[in-house]
Amino acid sequence: MKNKQYLTFRLHNLQYGIEAALVQEIFPLPELTLIDKAVTNIIGILNLRGQIVPILHLDLLRQYSAKSCHLSDYIIVMEWEGLQFGMVVHQVNEVLDVNIEAIETEPFYELIRDSDAEFIAEVAKLDVGNIVLLDPKTLTNQLDDILPLIWDAQMQLDATTSSSNSDVKQQLEQDVLQQNEELQTHENFTSFYDLYCFEVTPEEKAIFRQRSDKLKQSVESLQVINELIHLAVIGFDNEYFGLNLELVREFIDIDNLIPIPCCPNYIVGNMNLRGEIVTLVDIRNILNLPTPPVGIGSPAVVVQVDDIVTGLPVDRVLEMVELNSADITPLPTAISDVGEQYLQGTAFFQEKLLRVLDLPKIFTKGELIVDEEV
Repeated sequence: MKNKQYLTFRLHNLQYGIEAALVQEIFPLPELTLIDKAVTNIIGILNLRGQIVPILHLDLLRQYSAKSCHLSDYIIVMEWEGLQFGMVVHQVNEVLDVNIEAIETEPFYELIRDSDAEFIAEVAKLDVGNIVLLDPKTLTNQLDDILPLIWDAQMQLDATTSSSNSDVKQQLEQDVLQQNEELQTHENFTSFYDLYCFEVTPEEKAIFRQRSDKLKQSVESLQVINELIHLAVIGFDNEYFGLNLELVREFIDIDNLIPIPCCPNYIVGNMNLRGEIVTLVDIRNILNLPTPPVGIGSPAVVVQVDDIVTGLPVDRVLEMVELNSADITPLPTAISDVGEQYLQGTAFFQEKLLRVLDLPKIFTKGELIVDEEV
């Protein structure tokens, strides 16, 4: 039995999925730079840490009038055959491990319109509902008309960031600004907000702009680039925790569970993961969190720390994010809470506190024995 992982998201009343392996990162929608109005499927471009990224909107791809964008929207950045692009979505859900037997190549035409069919690769019939799986090749075909514009803007930006002479750099920055102006249409609107955020308040506009500035500047130097940390955001109860993606093997739903007698209460049991026996370990105890029962259908994250492979039951998998280490606040040296000693630090995510877990410390100093015969 073969499975494929899909990042799922929602736009209006449909659930969509894209292969998780194509996803580079996810972040809240920032201010975008407009492009020529003749390119009807692209709502703008974004300077993502020195990389010009075109942004698609499924409403336009589906030949709908684009709905107003909001602060709560997200951009999913993907890469297909060397081309990086983003897509606006309303809600990012979770990464699902989909059995390929549940995937049908013939789309459900009762779910979609004729204009949608070319963007759909397959449809997955799951217990959580039907997931429309998008075709990345067809999505990138929508960018063909603007690739020369993107390449020109990228060349200008590369020249700006690589120049060491301040006068030359200033001139090149002016050239980039001029290039951006040429990319924009000069009709009856003057900004991204006039077309796609027409209900925006001045306070919201400031937040959109701050997001754009942060994405543009947060890794403008190589020093900052080397400090990026990729995290999977998981939920325990109403709290958010971050797992280093380098330690994450996959996201699963528990579909078989064999209890192990005479084990510590943090050992949930064993499960057969495609022929590999994986022990499920509940780390909520050492984090001083409630421990409701774990059962079939519960989500889990399979991690590997050195030679230890184990599954961590979680309440939910939220998304994958990229954080600058400077945005992570270290914990104080004197820690009174036992659970906090297993954190690398804290950061803010969706206006909530995100606790970054130190998995190696949890398994080496958390008194969790998961690799012995029981």
